[in-house]
Amino acid sequence: MTFKAEYIWIDGTEPTAKLRSKTKIMDGAPSGDVADLPIWGFDGSSTNQAEGHASDRVLKPVFTCPDPIRGGDDVLVLCEVFNIDMTPHESNTRAALRPVAEQFAGQAPIFGIEQEYTFFDGHRPLGFPEGGFPAAQGGYYCGVGADEIFGRQIVEKHLDNCLAAGLGISGINAEVMPGQWEFQVGPLSPLEVSDQLWVARWLLYRTAEDFSVSATLDPKPVKGDWNGAGAHTNFSTKAMREGYDAIITACESLGEGSKPMDHVKNYGAGIDDRLTGLHETAPWNEYSYGVSNRGASVRIPWQVEQDRKGYIEDRRPNANVDPYVVTRLIVDTCCTALEKAGQV
Repeated sequence: MTFKAEYIWIDGTEPTAKLRSKTKIMDGAPSGDVADLPIWGFDGSSTNQAEGHASDRVLKPVFTCPDPIRGGDDVLVLCEVFNIDMTPHESNTRAALRPVAEQFAGQAPIFGIEQEYTFFDGHRPLGFPEGGFPAAQGGYYCGVGADEIFGRQIVEKHLDNCLAAGLGISGINAEVMPGQWEFQVGPLSPLEVSDQLWVARWLLYRTAEDFSVSATLDPKPVKGDWNGAGAHTNFSTKAMREGYDAIITACESLGEGSKPMDHVKNYGAGIDDRLTGLHETAPWNEYSYGVSNRGASVRIPWQVEQDRKGYIEDRRPNANVDPYVVTRLIVDTCCTALEKAGQV
C-alpha cells in the first residue's frame, strides 16, 4: 500500500516568496503525525535558495493535513527549509517565529488573518472586459449576481478544499473589486495560523489551476481608483480578551518609536502602492488607531469598545505578506509591551 505526500515549501524568491511543491510516494498508510514523515532534499539552485555548485537543500515536515485534491489517504505536507547541516535556511522565516511564539505562549496570543486575493484570466482581472474597465467599485463587495460576481465556483471549491483539509478557515466573501475575494483563517495561535494560511494559499493556486485561472496576492493588482489587496491581521492575547486597558496598550505599542516603520517595511512588497491614505487605508508612513476606523493603521472594532475587551485589527499588512513575519512582529511588539505593563 502506498500514498502520495505533496511536500510544500516557501522558496527564496525576492521580494515576494513563491510556493513550491513536489510529490513523494510513501509506503504504508499515513499516521497523521508529522514526526513520521521523512526529511527530503531538493534543488535549491532552482528556487533561489542555493547556487549550482552547492545546490542541495532539505525539506523538514512541520505540518500535515489530508490532501483534498487527490483525496483518499494522500496528504499535504508543509515544510521548513534547512541547509544540509540542518541549520535553518536564511529564507526560513518560520524558524524565527518559533522562539518568539514559545516565549510569549503564556499570554495565549491568537490571530485571525483575512487573506484578500484577485483572480486573473490571462492578463486581466476576472470580470474585467477586454480592452476596458467594468463599472466603478461599490456593488461588488459581498455582491450577488453574474453581473457583479466573478469566480464564485472557484471560491466555493477552494472553501470546500480547505474544510476537507481540516484547515481553520472561518469564512469567505467577495471583495470591492471585480474578481477580488477574501478568505479568513483563524482564530489560531501564531504558528498554527501561519502554517494553515500558507497551505490555504497553496490550495487556492492549485484549485484555480483546474479552472485555468490564476490567483494573485499582488497588493495593487489594478492601478487607479481600485482597492488594493491586504491581509488584515486580527490579534488578541488573554489580557486583551479580558480587559480594554490591554487593548489600548497593544495599540499604543505598535506606534512607539521606530515600531511603525519596523513593521511596515516587513508587511509585504509594494506596500506604498496600497497604503496611500485612500481606499480604506492609512498612509504607509503614518501610524494611527481608532474605533471603527478603516482609515486607521489599526482598527478597534466598535463591538470591542462596547464590550471593553476583545481584539484589534492591524490593517497594514499586504495580501503578499509572509504570515510568519507579521505574526512574529505583532507578538513581539504587543506582548513585550503588555508584559512591561503587567497586563498578562
